[in-house]
Amino acid sequence: MDIYTTIDSPMGEILLAGDGSVLTRVTFDVASAQAGWRREPLAFAEAERQFGEYFAGERIAFDLPLGAGGTEFQKRVWAEVAAVPYGTTTSYGALAARIGAPADRIRAVGAAIGANPLLIVVPCHRVIGANGALTGYAGGLERKHALLTLEGALQPQLWSVS
Repeated sequence: MDIYTTIDSPMGEILLAGDGSVLTRVTFDVASAQAGWRREPLAFAEAERQFGEYFAGERIAFDLPLGAGGTEFQKRVWAEVAAVPYGTTTSYGALAARIGAPADRIRAVGAAIGANPLLIVVPCHRVIGANGALTGYAGGLERKHALLTLEGALQPQLWSVS
């Protein structure tokens, strides 16, 4: 049986789920908690502490036991995504090349990134289009921009009222 909790963040509520020993899901889709899951906040105290440090700009990497499922291909992609340093970005094509995927597999790499069950912890927000465009993010492009701005990979946008 899975257990879960939700935590507050500057970007909205985040769902943390796992089996008590490993974190298997991090998402902004808090409604995705399944029937039969048990809410247990204390099981995620360390994850909550690390997320607090991350959002305060005091942590650049997470050190949590992870247990995401996925295919072998997805796991290879997610491992490479996890290696993208804080404060930097990479493109889908560059990521595909690093795992040795042929050029015609870039869409498959993108699909694997889109299936990442551990948002922020496995930093798929750091993967952008080859032209620098922010494309696809399960948490929404506004959050992707905010995460990259927090990490210093993008400049904050200034909005003016007309």
